Amino acid sequence: MADHVTHRTIETNGIRMHIAEQGSGPTVLLCHGFPELWYSWRHQLAALAAAGFHAVAPDMRGYGETEAPPDIDKYTLLHLLGDMVGLLDALGEERAVIAGHDWGAPVAWLAARLRPDRFPAVIGLSVPYAPRRPARPTSVMPQSEDAVFYQLYFQQPGVAEAEFERDVGRAMRAVLCGVSGDAARGAMDAGAGRAVGMVPRNGGFLSNRRDPPLLPGWLTAADVDFYAAQFARTGFRGGLNWYRNIDRNWELLAAFDGVPVGVPALYIAGDRDPVVKFPGMDQLIPNLTRFVPQLRRTIMLPGCGHWTQQERAAEVNAAMIEFLRSLPARS
Repeated sequence: MADHVTHRTIETNGIRMHIAEQGSGPTVLLCHGFPELWYSWRHQLAALAAAGFHAVAPDMRGYGETEAPPDIDKYTLLHLLGDMVGLLDALGEERAVIAGHDWGAPVAWLAARLRPDRFPAVIGLSVPYAPRRPARPTSVMPQSEDAVFYQLYFQQPGVAEAEFERDVGRAMRAVLCGVSGDAARGAMDAGAGRAVGMVPRNGGFLSNRRDPPLLPGWLTAADVDFYAAQFARTGFRGGLNWYRNIDRNWELLAAFDGVPVGVPALYIAGDRDPVVKFPGMDQLIPNLTRFVPQLRRTIMLPGCGHWTQQERAAEVNAAMIEFLRSLPARS
């Protein structure tokens, strides 16, 4: 298994989940975000395998070759955490270090908070751990007369799906390139003079994202084709349903308010990532140890955008492997 990526389907938490895996040794579970797939971790699978780890990257619930339940309320963070616990059970593994990027990061942070017995260390990429806020999340998301925060735009079923699915190839190119570090400006505020993450009311998410004439060096036409083929087949609804549970997650996790991330942790982001420009991140990120007391390092990659592990594979791989090797050996 160490020489190449293998694929199989496992049963977990009532769904069939596709996983890609490579290598043997201690397991590292890799959770992707939106709009991505197991393929987002292609560079890490090989590097972790070569370093003596068993790297496992699932298509998360609603994505790729994994099942996509039709009901919106089947995409809460508790469902997603249950999927990851069930994945470990299907692998016959007691424990695994869990890593997550974008929406996969909240899954990873929650796994480390609530099930440290199964996930004894965590790596977050792009999205830092964020404590629960006192107000319902969608009630405090920014909006104005002419624009709304992109997560509000995603709330109405069918709207973003129609926009993205009109031309999947163009949508993938625009999203992947637009928030990459190679973009002249972050796509979420490109050319419109709007705050980061705002979508014009008289347009859509892709309104300010041009189809790039050239792909950045970290992204090939074959990469885009892989993503586009999968999303052309599945559509985007499964991934968008994660956003439609933001308020439900806030309600379901109220009982765990104040519980810290108590395991060793690593946080990696790009300094051109729009996520780190969101309001409040300038205060949260420098003070992460208040909520993640065993945070070993915060690594901010100069010139890197949102697609951290794809844009800067070598640096991310090195940081992950260094962190993994620093952890105590399993008994």
